[in-house]
Amino acid sequence: MKKVLVLCTGNVCRSPTAEFLLRQKCGEDVIVQSAGIGALIDSPAETLAQKVAKEHGLDISTHRSRQVTMDMLKWADLVLVMERGQEEWLLSRYPWLKGKIFRYGEPMKVDVPDPHGHLENAFQMAWNYLEKLTPYWVERVEKISKDSSN
Repeated sequence: MKKVLVLCTGNVCRSPTAEFLLRQKCGEDVIVQSAGIGALIDSPAETLAQKVAKEHGLDISTHRSRQVTMDMLKWADLVLVMERGQEEWLLSRYPWLKGKIFRYGEPMKVDVPDPHGHLENAFQMAWNYLEKLTPYWVERVEKISKDSSN
């Protein structure tokens, strides 16, 4: 597996943070992109998302939001969403995603809460979830990449 697509609603808080975390942890063999299912195109990551990421040593200031497209969904080997409702919505429209779409919080059986419109502590909470869950996805991507090359 080489291509990961991370989705949330607006592509300005959770998915760009997860995208940059995964890029940092997966290395150059994995291409990670993000988008939103209801994104305004070309918006930067929210100021508080940037601030919290920066406090943890991650610069997401170059991010610009994108709307998910059919081409992106076809391109990806793995699609990660932030909420069960997003997974259900996508599967109802694109049933062929079954088996390659997963909820980012699946290892803990949780949705990653949307901090949009909330105070900084909500952005910190979302960061905490993403940081805790990312190693699971890095390991899974690495394992599947090795399995597919054998």
